[in-house]
Amino acid sequence: MASVDIRSLSVRFPDGTAGLADVDLQVADGELVALVGPSGSGKTTLLRTIAGFLAPTSGTVAIAGEHVAGDGANVPPERRRLGMVFQSHAVWPHWDVGRNVAYPLRLARVPRLERAARVAEALELVGLPGAERRDPATLSGGQRQRVALARALVARPRVLLLDEALSALDEPLRDRLRLELRGLVRSLGLTVVHVTHDRAEALAIADRVVVLDGGRIQQVATPETLLHAPTSPFVARFLSDATVLAGTRTTAGFVADGGGIRIADAAIERRVDGAAALAVLPGDVAIVADDHGDATVTSALFARDGSDVVLDWHGVEVRCTAPWRPVVGERVAVSVRRALAFAADAVAEPTEAAA
Repeated sequence: MASVDIRSLSVRFPDGTAGLADVDLQVADGELVALVGPSGSGKTTLLRTIAGFLAPTSGTVAIAGEHVAGDGANVPPERRRLGMVFQSHAVWPHWDVGRNVAYPLRLARVPRLERAARVAEALELVGLPGAERRDPATLSGGQRQRVALARALVARPRVLLLDEALSALDEPLRDRLRLELRGLVRSLGLTVVHVTHDRAEALAIADRVVVLDGGRIQQVATPETLLHAPTSPFVARFLSDATVLAGTRTTAGFVADGGGIRIADAAIERRVDGAAALAVLPGDVAIVADDHGDATVTSALFARDGSDVVLDWHGVEVRCTAPWRPVVGERVAVSVRRALAFAADAVAEPTEAAA
């Protein structure tokens, strides 16, 4: 299939707001890349620029080696040979399923017999064989989204763009469609760019995840790398709910501002001396019930893999997991198995920008 090549891409809106700033991203043939970030991070702006709904202020976008935006190019969306699936099902209620799916082929003036064969093939791919004559009103939400996906695939796009395509569905349907989508992408060798606000979804289905903030890429990596080796406190906090502590690193360890929290040097990865920021992932915090402990449980939510716990540890809110369900108000002792050190100036809050 096709690759996406984005170079030095910037987008500014008429009011002067920066949507994207100097974005470089290459998506390989057959790769599924997810775009995530806080509200206003630029992930939707990036997808819309790839699609052709927004024009870059500077930089270029190429698809399968063809420049479609920038450097004098401005290929309209309908000529970029892209498939798109949105959050809303966008299935026309006055047409049956077959005509909904065939719509791109009718626009392309594909002959009727070939059109029918390709519609049947697309419906088979998404698990709706023989559904051509069904009324959309008789379909479930998941089935309507499958119809939207079939319509995106029937034209054999160079790249498939997904804009919160699964977010309107309820669990466990959404989880099942994630599995089906990843399997379908693999079997067809599709190149996919997927925007989602669901961090778990991005980590579950993507080959690589792009984390954006303030219109800039903060890190691009595999899900495993993002979780275990974030390159900034922001990425650790956004993807893993890490606690970020400001303080001082010495040869004896780390002392958080205020002096209450101390972390042994042996637990700290990366050498940063003096003023520093420490990111502590929830899975690296251990707690034990202790009437004389220096932390208090403020929240405990039961989950399949243990309780998701929030602590007040010397005035700092810390998230962790526990094999039992602690009681709110319970005292616990805290130990940190691993922490990631960063320069003090690496700490930054999420930035509001264009969506």
